[in-house]
Amino acid sequence: MDSDVREKTDIFAETKIQEPKRYKVIFFNDDYTTKDFVVDVLKKLYHKNESEAILIMEQVHQKGSAVVGIYTYDIALTRVEMTISLARKNGFPLRCEMSEE
Repeated sequence: MDSDVREKTDIFAETKIQEPKRYKVIFFNDDYTTKDFVVDVLKKLYHKNESEAILIMEQVHQKGSAVVGIYTYDIALTRVEMTISLARKNGFPLRCEMSEE
């Protein structure tokens, strides 16, 4: 085996691939955002089915907050921004944040 090929192979063997950091998207309860709106957002932006969306919405309502999903940074940020934008556009103060897992 050629020594140049062996060196390249050794370099690849030593390289460790790190998984990207993951971020939780969290919804917080408020007294104004309707349950129907939260369920709708969960279905449209987070691709939850009806029963998952209702379960998460009830957890937000009863416990004050709930993790909606866990994503890479860019996806989490985009979904948080889309959620807030959609809420404001519809006149709701829904609070949505991301936090490192």
